Parts: sequence; structure tokens; C-alpha cells
Amino acid sequence: MTQLEHELQRLKDELIQMWDLVYSQLNKARISLTNFDQGLAREVQQNERRVNGYELKIDTDCENIFALYCPVAVDLRFVLAILKINYNLERVGDYAEGIARYVTGFNLPFNKSILKETQLLAMMDKAISMMEDAKKAFEKEDAALARSTFQKDETLDIINRYAGDILNTFVESDIHHFREALYAHSIIQKLERVGDQITNISEEIIFYLEAKVLKHKKKG
Repeated sequence: MTQLEHELQRLKDELIQMWDLVYSQLNKARISLTNFDQGLAREVQQNERRVNGYELKIDTDCENIFALYCPVAVDLRFVLAILKINYNLERVGDYAEGIARYVTGFNLPFNKSILKETQLLAMMDKAISMMEDAKKAFEKEDAALARSTFQKDETLDIINRYAGDILNTFVESDIHHFREALYAHSIIQKLERVGDQITNISEEIIFYLEAKVLKHKKKG
């Protein structure tokens, strides 16, 4: 193994460690919301610094590889993809922390009818599943698996599209649902953006493996 190959493997390992942390953040945010576990939600908020630390470290390592080894072809695409995936993972971490803030900022568990009718928890499960698929695609260098996340993202878009009307109905039936509906809608919007970030990650995996740029193109 050449020194460049060693550095690229180390970079991949670092990104996977960050991926595991961000996945854990999103999963804990879901558990804290479901169980109204404010202690777990605060843990997610505190761990946000670790996510940011990983992002800075990986960015620096990528810059060092560019400066010291001048990678070309597939190696160059790999490092470029790592840079962008690193950014996308940090954004997912931000959204997980934002969801946790809504849990710590509310006084009572979320209304179960609101969670069910809006499909908020199902949306979280779908986003977490997308994280798992994208990670496997990266580890196994599987472009087909990366593409499978696009369809799941469409599901998140559909849930987000109809959530406003559903929540408006709850508020019209009882104005006391207003704050809770506002929080729920904000969480749903964050989850929709999580889906977008994971889709971006999948596009970068495909770019690395196939030298195809999918950004701004119709997914399918």
C-alpha cells in the first residue's frame, strides 16, 4: 500500500466514524421525541460539538492530501466526494440537534394523534433508513444502493407537502394545539432537509464511483 492509499483509507475510516456519530444523533433524536426523553435530547445537543469537531478534522485532512499528494482520477474524485459528504453529514447533525431542541423546549409529550396523522415518526424512520443505505453504499462502493435513497427521499417530500394542511386542521379544532403543531411542522421540515442532505451524499458516492455528476438532474 502506497502512502497515498494509506491516507485515503484513513480518511475513509474517519468519515465512517463521523457517519456513525451522526446516525446516532438522528436516532437518539427520534427516541427522545417518541419517549419525551429530555435527558437524551440534551445529550444530542451536547454531542453537536463532537460532530463539528469531526467536520473540521476531515476538512483539514482532505486539504493536506491535496497539498501533499496531488491525487488524480478516481483518487481525486474520492477526496472531493469526502469533502462534500463531510459537509452533508454535519448538516444532518445540525438538524438532529435542532429536533432535540424542540423536545427540551416543550413541557409535555407530543400529541400522539399529531405524530400519527402527520406521519412524523414514519418520516424519521425513513430518514434513518436512508442514512443506513447511504453508509452501506459508501462502504461497499455500491452505486445502485446509493440510487435507492432517491425514491425514499420522494416519500419524505410527500409527507412534508401535506403536513401543513393536516396540522392546520388540528389547530382549527383546538387552538391549544397551535404551539405543538408549530413544533411538529418545524421538525417535519428539518426531516425533509435531512432527506435532501442524504440524497446529496448519494450523488457524491455515484460521482466518486462512476464519474457522473447528478446534481441538478432529475433523480430516478
